[in-house]
Amino acid sequence: MKQFICEQNIAHFQKLLGEATDATVQRTLHSLLASAKRELAMLGSSVSGADALPFDHRRRQLVDPSTIRQQLRSEFDHSPHPYMLLDPGPGLQIVDINDVYAAATFISRDDVVGKSLFEIFPDNPDDPLADGVSNLYASLKTVATTGQPHAMAVQRYDIRDPSGRFIERHWQPINTPIHDNEGHLVFLLHHVEDVTGQVRS
Repeated sequence: MKQFICEQNIAHFQKLLGEATDATVQRTLHSLLASAKRELAMLGSSVSGADALPFDHRRRQLVDPSTIRQQLRSEFDHSPHPYMLLDPGPGLQIVDINDVYAAATFISRDDVVGKSLFEIFPDNPDDPLADGVSNLYASLKTVATTGQPHAMAVQRYDIRDPSGRFIERHWQPINTPIHDNEGHLVFLLHHVEDVTGQVRS
C-alpha cells in the first residue's frame, strides 16, 4: 500500500509540476517530488533490495557468496579506487568496503559492514531537493535487472564528516553486477570517484 501511495504521489507531483508556472510553487513541488521518490527508494530497498529476481531459499543454499568474495578480495582490497560491495537482497546490506572508499567517505569497515546502504548514506536532511538515494537505488535496480554495469551521471550526494555534519560531495558512480558461475546475481559493486573539486571549479 505504501508503495502504491508513493507512486501515486510521484505521478501527481509530476503532473502538477508540468502545469505550474509560479517559481515558488515549482520549488515546493520539486521538493515534494524528491521526498516521494526518496521514500519509494527507501521502501523498495528495504523490502526487495535491488534484485528483480531475488534468490529463492534453495538457490541461496547452492551459492556460496564467501567463495566469490574471496576471488575478488585481492583486487578489491588493493585497488586505488573506492569500492563498496553490496548484497542485492532486501536492505541492500553493505558486504565490504575497501580502505580507499573508507577514506573518501569518512567511515570505517567495522562500523558499516552488515548495515543497510541507505542507513549509512542517507540524503542530506537539510537539502530538500536531494536525490542521491533515489538515483542510486534506480541505478542499482537497473544493474540487477539488466545484468550490465551502469554509469550514473555525476551525482551530488552529501556525506557526513567525522563530526556527523553533512558536507557537499559530488561523485561519478559506476555500479556493476557480480555473478556466480551460473549467472546468478550475487553482489553489486559500487565504484565512485570524488569529483567535487571539478564540479566546483
